[in-house]
Amino acid sequence: MVDNTMRAAQAAVVESLRRQFSASGQVPDAGLAVPVLRSWARCQRLGLDMGERVRPPSTTRGDLMVARERSAALLAHASGVMEHLHEQIRSSGSMVLLADASGMILHGIGDPAFVDRANRVALQAGANWSECERGTNAIGATLIERAPVEVLGAEHYLDCNGVLTCSAAPIFDWRGELLGALDISGDHRSHQPHTLGLARMGVRLVERRLFESEHARHALLSFHPRPEGVGGLQEGLLAIDADGEIVAADRQARALLGVDERRLAGLGNFSSLFRGGFGTLIGRAARDPAALVELELRSGARIHARLRLSPAWQAGAQSAPAGTARVAAAPDPSRSARHRTTLETLSTGDPALQFVLDRCARIVGRSIPILIQGESGSGKELLARACHNSGPRADGPFVAVNCAAIPENLIESELFGYVGGAFTGARKEGAIGRIQQAHGGTLFLDEIGDMPLAMQARLLRVLQERCVQPVGAGSAVPVDIALLCATHRQLGEQVKAGRFREDLYYRVNGLGVQLPPLRARSDLQRIVRRLLDGSSHHPEPARVDVAPETMAILAAYPWPGNIRQLQNVLEVALALLDEGETRILPMHLPEEVLQAVGDAPALAPSPWTERGEPRSARPADDPDPLPLPLPLRRARALDDDAIRAAIERFDGNLSAAARHLGVARNTLYRRMGRPF
Repeated sequence: MVDNTMRAAQAAVVESLRRQFSASGQVPDAGLAVPVLRSWARCQRLGLDMGERVRPPSTTRGDLMVARERSAALLAHASGVMEHLHEQIRSSGSMVLLADASGMILHGIGDPAFVDRANRVALQAGANWSECERGTNAIGATLIERAPVEVLGAEHYLDCNGVLTCSAAPIFDWRGELLGALDISGDHRSHQPHTLGLARMGVRLVERRLFESEHARHALLSFHPRPEGVGGLQEGLLAIDADGEIVAADRQARALLGVDERRLAGLGNFSSLFRGGFGTLIGRAARDPAALVELELRSGARIHARLRLSPAWQAGAQSAPAGTARVAAAPDPSRSARHRTTLETLSTGDPALQFVLDRCARIVGRSIPILIQGESGSGKELLARACHNSGPRADGPFVAVNCAAIPENLIESELFGYVGGAFTGARKEGAIGRIQQAHGGTLFLDEIGDMPLAMQARLLRVLQERCVQPVGAGSAVPVDIALLCATHRQLGEQVKAGRFREDLYYRVNGLGVQLPPLRARSDLQRIVRRLLDGSSHHPEPARVDVAPETMAILAAYPWPGNIRQLQNVLEVALALLDEGETRILPMHLPEEVLQAVGDAPALAPSPWTERGEPRSARPADDPDPLPLPLPLRRARALDDDAIRAAIERFDGNLSAAARHLGVARNTLYRRMGRPF
């Protein structure tokens, strides 16, 4: 009875505020939750009509299919969580909804009676619930606020949505990228105070599943200050590679460690964060996978942790391929040298690359810095790591710093470290800088051409004196490092333009090497094979092959993003394979690759006939005017009748229909977005 009285009183307050707002046009400054007030102000600026009664969907079935394809991983990992949440609220007249980062609802599950009412206001899969489309609502507001939001009854900006009560929380990946929102909606008369907590719990489960899936080939360290917290929703998760590098930390881990979530460059290697060796921890986990161990942080704090080793790890997972950002790594004593990337393992038969490898092999181990130049994504960091692993410092730390990724106001403390209390916001125990972390090993400065001039002067002094002075410290600390640098810029031109110090240029440019871009290399097929074998999406134990016509398209593409882009393209192709498929066909490639190859004016005629036969098998007098690969010709000739017939023939199975038509599923989805 008390709850009903309070609800009625609050509803009366909201209705009064709506009338005042409608009459004066002034957004109230109190009486509503701050996120709701901010949302009302945004909706007013958008010119939305508060009295609107009906707003039909503005999207198509094709739009929904494309959105689901784009958010396939999120949808896959959230579906089970949504079912679990629905079990908690079953028969309460509610539903659970998942939206992508644009506000489009991807999936919904709920009580049939409420689902029918929700459909009347388009609270359903395929509808866009961004603020600009639906006014103030929990999904739209949480995506803008990037925080949990609850919108009750008349707090919704549009009158037509006042029948709802909605509680939503944003979903992020471990890098801090917004993926979407999880929402629990119901009748405005049956709001429960715990609903927002349920939504937040669901988000935590989804984020954890996404983290575990993305880092399935890494060791996962779950931890909490209390032993009973390990295994619960409040535990933190760290992903650690076979070199002992902490490659990722989820939001909870960063909160427990006191790390600013905006610092996405990483946390260094295991030994820089914890006292004790990573190899020892692996040995304990191998003997007793369920063991709960106590670890001591460098700060002196103690945590309780459990290390999980996946089958891929135990089988000897390879280190990340070219283009993956690394921050710091220390070798794991239990990992044999044959699993490390070395100059020898990088050799794939390309003459230009081999020339670079041979020159580096002659320099490694000498006190001569190496400057690696090349386009973005061409594998500069992989070459740097291979140089480190091929020299006498291979058992020391490899500390990589992306000079372009660290904010200018943080780069000094990141590189040189600081003492406790050196500046506002500094940890009381201070922090060791990246240069000092590399003592006894290799310091790799990636994108050094983007380092601010002020930092260039300090770095030059470190290289001259071989000492580093942390921010706020009264004395310098000796460091013993080998130096490797990389940039996609032409440093000589940067020097002439006054953007790079000439004296530092000659300090870092002992041996300068130029990595060839992917389009100029002759070893594409071997690179593709290595990337496929190292992919976490590779179906075990089956071996995925690339069809000859697909390889011809890959060879014709110019690869502006180099190896990093090729890796992403192959990951997409593997994800588009249906269960049981073990061959990448042209239809599995992204649209931009097919279109770019098809539009290239200098593209040679396809080496494959429409029957899939080698063109060399055709009679010499048989003219062939077809310059485009077969999938492109089919995509351009595709008409609506063919689409409709294929979908009907395969009972709505879009993958089978696309395969029958010889086009990518994305092409089919895009064409279905138009009215037939």
